[in-house]
Amino acid sequence: MEVLKYGDLAIRPALVTDATQLATWWNDGAVMVHAGFPRGIGTTEKKVAESLSGDGLATGRRLLLLRGAEAIGEMYYSMEGHDTAEIGIKICRQDFQGQGLGKCYLRLLIDSLFAQGIQKIRLDTMLENQRAQHVYESLGFQKVGVRKDCWQDQLGVWRTAVDYELLPKNWQSTLQNR
Repeated sequence: MEVLKYGDLAIRPALVTDATQLATWWNDGAVMVHAGFPRGIGTTEKKVAESLSGDGLATGRRLLLLRGAEAIGEMYYSMEGHDTAEIGIKICRQDFQGQGLGKCYLRLLIDSLFAQGIQKIRLDTMLENQRAQHVYESLGFQKVGVRKDCWQDQLGVWRTAVDYELLPKNWQSTLQNR
């Protein structure tokens, strides 16, 4: 995947040299709470570097979100078969949250995936994450299911997930209505 850019925003593949930054974010409960990990995930830089070395276009990739030269978050996509991708996003730097940047990064990635021939993009979020649901729906994602109490977080709290899908026709309709 090439670097995707819009103004001073960029998305690039995460490199093994980004493992320190990613491990720092992933181990920070304040960053990971929206993903259901209020204590972080307890990984190591070495484990992150090993997982990054296995990334590829055919299977999926971890991506770094940049504003200028500064890393502010991360995304991923993983392939499900040959025409469906699952995506996720976190703006990890709190001082960059709530500014609409996540929506811009999502637009860049969605455009790129559909341009590569992907026919369906999936994602999920926790039921409590109303801000994410609003963003996803504003981009044309359709709610396709709710999985009640589908997993238990680190604190023993049962979590409910909301599943979304985006098809090219819904994406094009969203683009026309901007």
